[in-house]
Amino acid sequence: MAEFIEPLERLADMFRRLDGVGKKSAMRYAFNVLNLSDDEAIEFAKAIISVKQDVSLCETCQNISTDKICPICASSKRDRSVICVVEDPRSVVAIENTGHYNGVYHVLHGVISPMKGIAPEHLKIKELLRRLKGDEVKEVIIATNLKPEGDATAMYLYKIISPLGVKVTRIANGVPVGGELEYADEITLRRAIEGRHEL
Repeated sequence: MAEFIEPLERLADMFRRLDGVGKKSAMRYAFNVLNLSDDEAIEFAKAIISVKQDVSLCETCQNISTDKICPICASSKRDRSVICVVEDPRSVVAIENTGHYNGVYHVLHGVISPMKGIAPEHLKIKELLRRLKGDEVKEVIIATNLKPEGDATAMYLYKIISPLGVKVTRIANGVPVGGELEYADEITLRRAIEGRHEL
């Protein structure tokens, strides 16, 4: 029956475009929206528009932010001598939730993947190299996911950063090989950061 209701189908189709949302979940979300009050539906729509219009990238670390500089980069309490390089903003959230990292971040917005046509120039690598000028940064922790693409990206970064005299480390294998940082529990992530090793 639902497949004949075009507005509901269109909304479900939009939900299906979201990462990890299947056909049944998308239809369930669409029905949930249908059951919202008019005011709730308007707030829902405004929240989506706000995310697209008000969220941009931090000029320093490339993490998402509502200001030119994100709160982590703006904080005087963070250790700027250590940069943790991650694939995406979700990894920043995952590491921050451990409460055991006090350095700053750099978000690549992807990993090197020739199969998907993603080359180093498609990532925020030049912005990272810009941050390594001078002698403030002592260590770069590479916290890309422990998959072939993440490992290839880690090795690429090591090759271009180590000649600059900056220590390059890799998160420990407390995170399962092939695992996503955002799904790892806080204790595992903390141990991965603490047990990092030099590349």
